[in-house]
Amino acid sequence: MTIALVIDDDRSTFHVIKQSLLKRDETIETLWACTSEEGLAAIRERNPSVVLLDVMLPETDGISLFSEIKEIDPKLPVIFITASGSSDTAIEAMKLGAFDYLLKPVDVLKVAELVGQALEVRSFMHEPVSLPLDSTDDDKAALVGDSPAMLEVYKMIGRIAPQDVTVLIRGESGTGKELIARALYHHSQRSRKPFLALNCAAIPEPLLESELFGHEKGAFTGANTRRIGKFEQCSGGTIFLDEIGDMPLALQSKVLRLVQDQQFERVGGNETIQTDVRLIAATHRNLEEMVAQKEFRADLFFRINVATIALPPLRDRGDDIPRLARVFISQMSGRMGKQVQEIAPQTLEMLRRYSWPGNVRELQSVLRQAILQMSGRVMLPRFLPESFRSAVADPEAVAEDESSLGSWFDGFVEARLGAESHSLHDEVMAIVERRLIKRVLEHTHGNQVQAARILGISRNNLRNKIKSLRIMIEQAVNIGDDEVDMPSSE
Repeated sequence: MTIALVIDDDRSTFHVIKQSLLKRDETIETLWACTSEEGLAAIRERNPSVVLLDVMLPETDGISLFSEIKEIDPKLPVIFITASGSSDTAIEAMKLGAFDYLLKPVDVLKVAELVGQALEVRSFMHEPVSLPLDSTDDDKAALVGDSPAMLEVYKMIGRIAPQDVTVLIRGESGTGKELIARALYHHSQRSRKPFLALNCAAIPEPLLESELFGHEKGAFTGANTRRIGKFEQCSGGTIFLDEIGDMPLALQSKVLRLVQDQQFERVGGNETIQTDVRLIAATHRNLEEMVAQKEFRADLFFRINVATIALPPLRDRGDDIPRLARVFISQMSGRMGKQVQEIAPQTLEMLRRYSWPGNVRELQSVLRQAILQMSGRVMLPRFLPESFRSAVADPEAVAEDESSLGSWFDGFVEARLGAESHSLHDEVMAIVERRLIKRVLEHTHGNQVQAARILGISRNNLRNKIKSLRIMIEQAVNIGDDEVDMPSSE
């Protein structure tokens, strides 16, 4: 049960918040406490997921009550409610780690938005992420898989988590980088302090600096009050910057200073602010190439690349795919009102054969769609999305038949659109390039110099593509002075 607790002596404010949250999610139970004593008792007895706290209560001030709440549950998100946008109390609370604040009269849309964000943060901090040796079958946040590649990931988490160093998580989109960040946080010495996540690619560039560092009143148009940024709000805790490769160059220098000195200034301010945060960053992009092209600062790259965890794509995880499928189905089916007890062998075979360009996130999407279509308790192939079943066909096997290739292509694109891909162009181009390069290498009998000439690219570029596209090499032979790598026929 998700519980939102409103501590406010104004009954009308409570009813507005309750109706707003009911429209967002009917499963949220909204409790009301009109005094600080009632509020503290409700926190101890009902364990709410988020608290909305009025700054001005009759018998106490908001800061004192906020401190008491944090003693009971340091990870509980608290949203302050204030009658004035210039309230020093709300700003001080943000400095101390409050989640955010609302202005009276409360905006119903803003209430739902902030509470939704707070519940997401609560799940990050509250649900522990266990490594396989520590997890149980009903641990919803356990990392799943025992493939060799994932075992190396678990070892790295065990080595790095207790060390208070910056971490860079690398991997394709959808591989679960955020789950790894949460595991590092829960197994770290900062696990009782806040954890905040921010996707650098999801926030417009003009707003990103303010989100991270905050701003002073009047710093730009619309900056009507001072705002406390994530680095100040999360002092003592852990910040997760997802897709750091999409961060603007101008902002990277400010992040570099924070990583080096734990100091920064708010936008439009001159005051140097000291903080204490551990930075975990993630990206699906090749930062080395971006550094070479001057799209990413080399000094920042060296600072965040102190410890690196490389997540394998799902296609390289072998039998982890059936295990992940069973775990996801177990988690989803109950929430969706279904009773799925088994996955048919033919269904598992189709899941194994697919290349999963969208990785774990795409697997979840396909299974969710299949559960919606199910009747009975066994997941048969016919319940899988039609676009997925079309995409499972091997594009190389149908390449000679133009109509079949078109059918495969349409199915693949539909599957990726259904999975909400953010890199569809790169995924399609990778398939085309892989097929093209293998065919040209076969034509040149593995001579990479000739192949590069035919393709119109440099030999180094060709070698990099062979590596990045995972074109298997069966053997290397020499013809004169030219080394020849023979492509696998797989």
